[in-house]
Amino acid sequence: MTEPTTSWLEKLTQALLREPQNIEHLLLILRKAAANDLLDADTLAMVEGVIRYSNLRVRDIMLPKAQIVAISSDLKLSSLLKTVRKYRHSRYPVFEGTMDNIVGILHAKDLLIETGKEEKFSINELLRPAIFAPESKHLNVLLTEFKRTKNHMAVVVDEYGGVSGFVTIENVLEQIVGDIEDEFDNNDDAYINKHANGKYVLKGHTPIEELNEYFNLGFDTEEYDTLAGLLIKASDHLPTIGEVVNIDNHLFKILNADSRRIKLVEFTVKDPP
Repeated sequence: MTEPTTSWLEKLTQALLREPQNIEHLLLILRKAAANDLLDADTLAMVEGVIRYSNLRVRDIMLPKAQIVAISSDLKLSSLLKTVRKYRHSRYPVFEGTMDNIVGILHAKDLLIETGKEEKFSINELLRPAIFAPESKHLNVLLTEFKRTKNHMAVVVDEYGGVSGFVTIENVLEQIVGDIEDEFDNNDDAYINKHANGKYVLKGHTPIEELNEYFNLGFDTEEYDTLAGLLIKASDHLPTIGEVVNIDNHLFKILNADSRRIKLVEFTVKDPP
């Protein structure tokens, strides 16, 4: 009599019933499941992303204030259309007076019916409510808020209430499923994001040449092209979240990574450029 076969889901469930003691133990079980072909690499990476991303905060993934394409509320329709054609974003924060006074979000699609109405145009009639998120908010909480409010963008504020950047639902989801690119994405944009107190958040695929130029460093560019490759070479393994890699007394802390790649790295410099 042949033994009944056990499905991969049943095997995985049995593995998880071993009561993991912590997150790292749970991830170890999942990686062993992948090694035994119970999970494929893409599924493992996604599960790891789900587990890890709740520990990340908005400050870890936000795009800084300097990279916000914002629109003044007194901009004329003709100038506004030129801005939209130039940057081709779907949403734009709108401010009155200064960037720290965001009054709403403009959806580019709402301008379609306004073409030719220069004299009667009022941007305030088109604004959607903006949601604000402190830098310290956890990503899982922000994602829940995005779903509840049906917003796709949040303005990030610092402890003093000033605007420090912005974050989109796409930025959050990328921590789970990996990079989401569309036809308008610029792969060279925002490799290095500046934060307070000399801290920088770097993307794993930051080119070493750009890293050297920005921070006046001298890392070798012959064997590897990206920061992730440099960190793997220096540590002789794929670093995990929370691990600190020391290269020539420069400390790089892994903020986000999965079983295949390094995604986000924190770098602290004593004398910021």
